[in-house]
Amino acid sequence: MKPKHCAVPVAPAPRTAGRAQPRTKTLAQLIRLGVPGALAGFACLAGAQDGATASPSAVVLNPVVVTGSPVATESFDLPYSVDSVDMRANQAGNLGVNASEALAGVPGLVIQNRQNYAQDLQISVRGFGARAAFGVRGVKLIADGIPATNPDGQGQAATFNLDTAERIEVMRGPFSTVYGNHAGGVIQLFSRNGEGAPRLRANALFGAWGTSKFGVGLEGEQSGVGFVVDASRFDTDGYRDHSKTRRDQGFAKLTFRPDEDSTLTLVANGLRQPDTLDPLGVRWETYQRDPRAVEDVAKQFNTRKSIHHLQGGATYERRLGEDRLQVSAYSGRRSVTQYQSIPTGPQGNARHAGGVVDFDRDFYGLGARWIAQRSFGDGELTVTVGLDYDRSEDDRRGYENFVGTTLGVKGNLRRNEIDTITSTDPYLQALWKQGPWQWSAGIRHSRVAFKVDDRYIVATNGDDSGSARYTETTPALGVVYAISPVLNAYASYGEGFETPTLNELSYATPSTGFNFGLKPSTSKQAELGLKAFVGDTTRVNAAVFRIETKDEIVVAESSGGRTSYQNAGRTLREGIELAAESEFSASLTGRASLTWLKAEYDEAFVSRGATVPAGNRIPGVPQFAAYAELAWKPIADLTVAGEALYRSKVYVNDLNDDRPAPGYTLFNLRLSAEQKHGPWTLAQLLRVDNLFDRKHIGSVIVGDGNGRYYEPGPERSWFAGASASYRF
Repeated sequence: MKPKHCAVPVAPAPRTAGRAQPRTKTLAQLIRLGVPGALAGFACLAGAQDGATASPSAVVLNPVVVTGSPVATESFDLPYSVDSVDMRANQAGNLGVNASEALAGVPGLVIQNRQNYAQDLQISVRGFGARAAFGVRGVKLIADGIPATNPDGQGQAATFNLDTAERIEVMRGPFSTVYGNHAGGVIQLFSRNGEGAPRLRANALFGAWGTSKFGVGLEGEQSGVGFVVDASRFDTDGYRDHSKTRRDQGFAKLTFRPDEDSTLTLVANGLRQPDTLDPLGVRWETYQRDPRAVEDVAKQFNTRKSIHHLQGGATYERRLGEDRLQVSAYSGRRSVTQYQSIPTGPQGNARHAGGVVDFDRDFYGLGARWIAQRSFGDGELTVTVGLDYDRSEDDRRGYENFVGTTLGVKGNLRRNEIDTITSTDPYLQALWKQGPWQWSAGIRHSRVAFKVDDRYIVATNGDDSGSARYTETTPALGVVYAISPVLNAYASYGEGFETPTLNELSYATPSTGFNFGLKPSTSKQAELGLKAFVGDTTRVNAAVFRIETKDEIVVAESSGGRTSYQNAGRTLREGIELAAESEFSASLTGRASLTWLKAEYDEAFVSRGATVPAGNRIPGVPQFAAYAELAWKPIADLTVAGEALYRSKVYVNDLNDDRPAPGYTLFNLRLSAEQKHGPWTLAQLLRVDNLFDRKHIGSVIVGDGNGRYYEPGPERSWFAGASASYRF
């Protein structure tokens, strides 16, 4: 019987449910079988009923991925860089709170925990996204087919539920452009399907800085319906002062099979973070005096953010002979109230929006795609054609962050508008296999429209209503050549674009209204690479890339707590990525990655009244990043692992004239154990981060107008947890 979700076309239209997973055959067996046997041995089991799964501790050298490809394909055979992180194995040694725990070893990706849950993770891919002061931009985020990125390109990784995740796929390079409005890459999470006998799970974790996490879950299959339900609460006082956080998450997934040719998947999840304290960044002098300290303004204004997020989606897939039809839809609501540290004085400006951000966002989207597979010439052709539509509408208000002499409270209304963003994207993608050659091509036509309906028109505050529309066609082309059954060479090229985010459009100058003249940045990307199996148990990937960007969006002015943006000239990103993974013996495995990236301005421009010369480094991007991990399994139920993470220095502003954040190397140690007693499975975790207590800057706020660039990382931290599950 064919697996029901083996060939899910995700790349052009990232709304996908289901699983894609290789069978547990050794690489030596596959090499002896040859290419046809290898492909069969790694056949996709997404949604299969036989329950065969790889051991969570096994090294899967050639995972099946769907990101970037019109059909599920072994990552070895794709003409771009894509990694799949097995979250089943990852969950055994991590806290399950931030995606940074799982993705630290992916080359080309820099993902930092800011130690600030009010501002989400800092994520950049090949230098795209490092400028974001909050949330994620330049990188497409997707969870179970539902975009975690708004149509304007701003995303939130906090909505990822790691407790129910099966895998996370990370794609970099030219083919990320087939996903539309972003340029850096794609990070896509897939949750588990409910399979097998029902299982009830409970877990608890405690650790440094007042950290705790409790969770319960139920999953399995009953009467042909798969189900996964999960709820958790995470609390922490935070390493830094004024960073206390509570995060409640809920998740539910149902999988139905109306008949042997169709599947219906329903997904819902929610996130609640009430009054998450925001420690802001600090000046260098403050960091030197006390890494845990915050600037006085954080406490004076009681900077904080509340988030309430709820979303749901459905995907229906039907097989029609050799073809497949997929239809998907999602909807949700996100409410945010944020108290900032903007001084009271500048808020007297007629067009100032105040120091309290308050919005309710309604969002939804639809997608449809047709996947056809045919013989073509002496090869096999797969074609996907589809259409995506995404829309968000913000009921956005701004208030003064003071009443009289009392700071950090909601005062007078200063902003009231409806902001609507829509994206309409038809696309076409093709994959042709012919002997040792495999050709991939894709094209997407994106139309992103912004509309502002200003409802705060008083005194000298004029009407800032208006609209902007951005249209771009982004092609991608790639080829893989099988030099031998264990060595592939590939090349790819793509063109992409990034529109300004709503935040970047908000001000033409710090004292005027919307900047509808801001243009999108456009990029041309090229990549060459090799993917190789070395011996029986080792895989090595190597890639070199070059990215030329025009009209990069950079800071124009910043004052009074408000930042305006402009288009600079050209930028250049060149780099090398290396990754290796090996099973040295039945009890010893390892993996490592290395990234060298030169990201610089290729033309001079003026920012904040000063000239930024050509050759300056793009801030927020380390030139070197490395990761290594060694895991030892002395007995069947015990794993001891060590991790090493290196980041080189990072510049904090475009002028490169303020003190950069120094480079650092961190070592982590983890121990995990598991025991099975009849229907019970018990597991334990002990983890020590920053083992040698290295003082370091974990992340930076690029171009902060107050010089508060630095977000210190925690000193030595310990965590311990346990879980129990019962199979009925």
